[in-house]
Amino acid sequence: MHGTPDVYLQNVAAPIVVALLFILATSRFKEPNRRHFMAIMIAGAGAAYLSGGLGVWEFVFTALVTVCAYKGLNSYRLIGLGWVLHTIWDVLHHLFGNPIIPFLPASSIGCAVCDLVIALWCFAGAPALNELNGWRPFREVRSRRVT
Repeated sequence: MHGTPDVYLQNVAAPIVVALLFILATSRFKEPNRRHFMAIMIAGAGAAYLSGGLGVWEFVFTALVTVCAYKGLNSYRLIGLGWVLHTIWDVLHHLFGNPIIPFLPASSIGCAVCDLVIALWCFAGAPALNELNGWRPFREVRSRRVT
């Protein structure tokens, strides 16, 4: 990589929207399936940078996030820690490694923003957004029969 890519508003705003959509969709899962799904997601994210330019550290990082994922099967805090570690790894890749999406130079910083929003949600216990304050965006729509 030749220098640090410039970061623009869309590199921050779009990942926040993506994170919120991910959280909204994941909120549809009932517990403990939501927590298990999130553990699987951080395990997969941990391997996203293999061959990403930081040498043997890529494997060390993947192993560390895998431990967070395994322990996260019973703990949102450990899943949140995994997302924070991935955020840090995203920033390191933005500064020194290869971007997560090779043809988008600022993609790693976007991933960092997205991951941090998801981490904060996990640290809050990953509440189902459709259950907060009576907000129900996924209510069943009952059709009326026309007779």
